[in-house]
Amino acid sequence: MEGISGSAKGALNGVKVVDLSTVVFGPYGSQILGDLGAEVIKVEGGRGDNMRLPGNSPVPGMGPLYLALNRNKKSITLELKRPSALAAMKKLIEGADVFYTNVRMAGLERLGLGYEQVKAINPGVVYVHCTGFGTEGAYGGKLAYDDVVQAASGFSDLLPRVDGNDAPRYVPSLIADKTAGLHAAYATMAGLFHKQRTGEGQFIEVPMFETFTSFHMIENLYDHSFVPPRGNIAYDRSIDPNRRPFKTLDGYISIVPYAPEHWQIIMDFGGIDNILEDERFNSFEKRTKNTGILYGMVEDITKTKTTDEWVELMDEAGLPCMRVNRMEEVLDDKHLQEVSFFQKRNHPVIGEYLNIRHPVKFSVTPASTRNDAPSLGEHNEEILGGLGYSHEEISEIQGK
Repeated sequence: MEGISGSAKGALNGVKVVDLSTVVFGPYGSQILGDLGAEVIKVEGGRGDNMRLPGNSPVPGMGPLYLALNRNKKSITLELKRPSALAAMKKLIEGADVFYTNVRMAGLERLGLGYEQVKAINPGVVYVHCTGFGTEGAYGGKLAYDDVVQAASGFSDLLPRVDGNDAPRYVPSLIADKTAGLHAAYATMAGLFHKQRTGEGQFIEVPMFETFTSFHMIENLYDHSFVPPRGNIAYDRSIDPNRRPFKTLDGYISIVPYAPEHWQIIMDFGGIDNILEDERFNSFEKRTKNTGILYGMVEDITKTKTTDEWVELMDEAGLPCMRVNRMEEVLDDKHLQEVSFFQKRNHPVIGEYLNIRHPVKFSVTPASTRNDAPSLGEHNEEILGGLGYSHEEISEIQGK
């Protein structure tokens, strides 16, 4: 694991990742590796990652999703169906610690980039395959995107359980992609840790369907955890239709009166005494069963004051609460401003833009944004030249 150039001092400083991934799932995970100090070399086809296209960027091919998913990476373009480009790819893999990809395995094997083929090139490689479905199951080899996995995992059945509208719906977030990307990042680091201790590489499969279903069903397996089931599937509290932001005089607020004393504190503001002595609420089990009734009572109370008044009162009383921000308001949130969460940066190609900093704080090995998302093929000369190719050879590899 040779050192890399630049000022990287993260925990993965010195790790080299060859990243053959596109869209969201793969790039989100590999960006985390880059944030933590790894040298991530993103290999793109001639047209580049599709996520370069959505949005209204001032420069074609540098869209907002691409910026958000590909900082701290270097971009080289290799059309792997060209023999010279494929040879360069294999030469690049020789010096890598990690080969990271979300290309379908059948396609990789046709190119000579399946696990056993890559292992023959680099015996110690940590080979991370981000896939839609685990290869050992009935769906192995099927294509998967966020919507497909939200549907197959049962996640799209949550909203109908809340509002009674029987039509399944997607949550308006690429939540399956991003959840799977987090799994891919920690799985890669676990593979690297094993390699550091033993010198042994390995094949790691990160299936989106299984990782997201695990994420989703942690609480929602609920009483179906038992054999036979002892109640409902889906956590009662989280699907209760009254679990929603509470209306105030001038907006909305989120209050979570979770502990027993919290319920009484907020009921006191509404003039309701001895709520915990009510037969419906005098135990944790009964309060859980009847949470919807309690939420309805809270909403009647919160309508009597402004959001700022409730925030102050709840803070003083020690109840978890926050104002409900509209998405545009998040950009001006005082806490996020004080921790420099949205960082204005000057991209060398597109100009000023907002970067979302890595959210985890390390006291010794800080994550950082060392480089903005690269232009397509920006590092062709640097990376391929570093492999010993001449300028003329690089031009031939690029088909020029």
